[in-house]
Amino acid sequence: MHQPCPRLFLILIICCCAVLFAPAEVQSQSIRTKEKAALGEKLFFDKRLSADGTVSCAVCHDPATAFAGKESLAIGVADRAGTRNSPTLLNVAFSAAYFWDGRARSLEEQAKQPLLNPAEMAMESEAAVVRRVNSIGEYDRLFRRVFGREGITLDTIVKAIAAFERTLVSGNSPFDRFIAGDRKAISAAQKRGWELFKGKARCIECHSFSPASPFFTDFKFYNTGIIANDITFAQLRDLARQFAIRNSDTASLLAHTQGFTELGRNLVTRELKDIGAFKTPTLRDVELTGPYMHNGSIKTLLDVVRFYNQGGEKNSNLDEKLRPLNLNEEEMNELVEFMRALTSNAVLRQVQSSKPQNRDPVPLSP
Repeated sequence: MHQPCPRLFLILIICCCAVLFAPAEVQSQSIRTKEKAALGEKLFFDKRLSADGTVSCAVCHDPATAFAGKESLAIGVADRAGTRNSPTLLNVAFSAAYFWDGRARSLEEQAKQPLLNPAEMAMESEAAVVRRVNSIGEYDRLFRRVFGREGITLDTIVKAIAAFERTLVSGNSPFDRFIAGDRKAISAAQKRGWELFKGKARCIECHSFSPASPFFTDFKFYNTGIIANDITFAQLRDLARQFAIRNSDTASLLAHTQGFTELGRNLVTRELKDIGAFKTPTLRDVELTGPYMHNGSIKTLLDVVRFYNQGGEKNSNLDEKLRPLNLNEEEMNELVEFMRALTSNAVLRQVQSSKPQNRDPVPLSP
């Protein structure tokens, strides 16, 4: 019988006791939080929040693909192709910066930007989003129940969506059971892959793991050379010098503009060293969330390992951590096997039982 992770088990006991013995007002708040998340889930799957009724949050962050996008690049309204891959939302509550370039500092801001971005859900203004939700009769009662007199505003809309996103937690993978003491939870090849991950392959330097932060990411930003060579970087440096990004709205637009999207983290910091740098993604459930990299340019996990084995792609901003690893084919395959041990049982069941989202238009309320 599998033993639960002691740390997770302790947290579960504390949470249960907190609910059982909490004052009535605290329990009431917990109920309201659940209602807010339920409202957020309804909004998350509602394509009426897009300009043409074809795109919901779930279309790009599909439960059938572990809340990631199945296309290399996200596709918005009117089949407009974006410039970046849709990353998984699993465990997103534990991050401190959102999107591949980290331009949003809260889940609420992360939920807001796609609604208004012309490359995504393309609503023409904040007022248009509120009018659309107000026009859908069922939401009036739900918002009043959750938010009281505040009712339907853009802030309450994104608060609800963010509340749902915070419930998307992944754990209880074979690796978690292995770390908790079940030596049979993963295969011999996966154990060798774990040793490579920590050692020769040096993956853990960016995809960090610890009991305090078990997400297989350091949440930092690196240039791995995925998008550019030196000539392109000369052009990008010129762009970075010409355009001073003043706010998140401008950064959001340029992040979806060909020629600017490659600036990466520089869109936020305006520092030349951050040109071409993108956020380290989590490796939890990674076998379910391909294609990979910020632009979906690598299709398989083995090809991702091969990319890093060669030391990334040379460019003038290449991070100093990137260098050839000299892994052989067997070692690279063992790394892939290890990453498959990071798939949560619950997430896998949800993926297998979920019907993929579609882009069929839904009728829009007047």
